[in-house]
Amino acid sequence: MLEARMSEAGTLKKVLDAVRDLISDANWECNEDGISLQAMDNSHVALVTVHLSQDAFEPYRCDRNMPLGINLGSLTKVIKCAKDNDLVTLKADDSGESLGLTFESSNTDRIGEYSIKLLDIDQEHLGIPVTQYDSVISMPSSEFQRICRDLSQLGESIRIDASKEGIRFSVEGDVGKASVLLKQSSGASIEREEESEEEEEEEEDEDEDVKPNVDEDEEGDVKPKDKKRKSSKGGNKTKKVKKAKKDVVEDGVSISLQQQVSLTFSLKYLNNFTRSTPLSNRVTLSLSKDIPLLLEYEFAAGHIKYFLAPKIGDEDAE
Repeated sequence: MLEARMSEAGTLKKVLDAVRDLISDANWECNEDGISLQAMDNSHVALVTVHLSQDAFEPYRCDRNMPLGINLGSLTKVIKCAKDNDLVTLKADDSGESLGLTFESSNTDRIGEYSIKLLDIDQEHLGIPVTQYDSVISMPSSEFQRICRDLSQLGESIRIDASKEGIRFSVEGDVGKASVLLKQSSGASIEREEESEEEEEEEEDEDEDVKPNVDEDEEGDVKPKDKKRKSSKGGNKTKKVKKAKKDVVEDGVSISLQQQVSLTFSLKYLNNFTRSTPLSNRVTLSLSKDIPLLLEYEFAAGHIKYFLAPKIGDEDAE
């Protein structure tokens, strides 16, 4: 028996939206680690894998390994009946005849119950070898989506060049040609100092030492005291205090380069893959010569991976 409850139906909506145009029918494999999907697209050009960790569900119960053969179009229609913040519960018994879905509203007493007939799908599970890639690029998923969308206006194939200069996306077609270069940036935390004005009032007392109105802790943060002291001269002293502020930069590009890589891919497929953008702020591209591109989106509930073979013929022609 399977019983899995997720706190937000919106996550399942985004996952299904990311793969529904590539896959019609597929087995969702349920085991103690969570719920996974692996399938070739309808044209047998790309491989898609999805994993939803058991930690994404509370509670999660799976008594035995069981495949759930599902038509993704039907599942998408049902999941659209839920609001993004609804609690969603998936249930399937050992008979394997149907999948039950229950949507519970978080702010009303509304409960919706649905059932989908399961399919008997004969699907081979492919082994994916562990690969050391020549280049691994991490970048904002929204930027990658924009590049693929913009360059698809000029051509059907995109060339990706990873080098010390950065990562360059280029396209050439009947209309013209274009390229976008992204140079490597930190993509991590940046510490910057900000100047802020803190007003300090000091009291001159003949019997007591004068104490400042701010204390500094061991890490250099400035903490104002709750109690203000009046100056005997009636004047205020203004002091500029430097604060170390740490900002997390989400728009950085990180490149791990073992050797230069130049490959060409179908923009049609890459644009389909970018439907995962709402799930994650970052996307990772892993490239090696004569090896399928790995495009990975990681999010709190799990991950989605896409594998796409390069267009060798187009690359040689260019």
